[in-house]
Amino acid sequence: MEAYALTDTGRVRYMNQDYIYSSPEKVGSLPNLFLVADGMGGHKAGDYASRYTVENLVVYLNRQGQGSPVMQLKTGIQAVNERLYEESRSREELRGMGCTLVAAVAEADTLYVANVGDSRLYLIRQNSIRQITRDHSYVEEMAAMGRMDRDSAYYKSHKNIITRAMGIERSVEADFFEAELCQGDYFLLCSDGLTNMVDDESIRRIVVGSGSLKDKASQLIAAANHQGGADNIAVVLVRPGEGGEALC
Repeated sequence: MEAYALTDTGRVRYMNQDYIYSSPEKVGSLPNLFLVADGMGGHKAGDYASRYTVENLVVYLNRQGQGSPVMQLKTGIQAVNERLYEESRSREELRGMGCTLVAAVAEADTLYVANVGDSRLYLIRQNSIRQITRDHSYVEEMAAMGRMDRDSAYYKSHKNIITRAMGIERSVEADFFEAELCQGDYFLLCSDGLTNMVDDESIRRIVVGSGSLKDKASQLIAAANHQGGADNIAVVLVRPGEGGEALC
């Protein structure tokens, strides 16, 4: 397994409120762990929320001794969310803070994914790219009910209205997904600073193109900045099929 993680402030924001974590090695009893969080809140509150969420989830999972990846992620996300919520209530400067979260664990030929908010995970193959997560956003919920066109100007201009986030309520509901991993696959965790700037097909072409994972992550950041860099950008790019793993 090989991974590379990179984040960038972008060309408009003065502070980076995205926070990333990438470990191809074991975290507690999990074989690996990859995280992206995108903070929200005034001043430094969004930065605090994303950093707090990622760092405390890693600590929580390091202390777990057993359980499936889904169960560990589920209990960990809930525990960290409650602590983040209490932090926001105890400190005036952190009121209203929150963040998105997308998490992934690859075990043998299965990818386990959790998400809260609109940060995404994509599964990328030579000729295809598929979004595994589902955005928790107002426009995506309208589109899922057939009440809005995903290609409409309104959809594109209101994607920032999210309907779930870490730290906003005492309890949070994460969505969980499983995907089969095959030899030669990549998976990409990213914040909306990438996906609002760069279309899926352009992302696929960069990822399956030539170069190292570091080169490809840098190209993704550069592409988002070239299109305006309107937000912070976070990417965690993983190639799970290295090292002779027996994937399909």
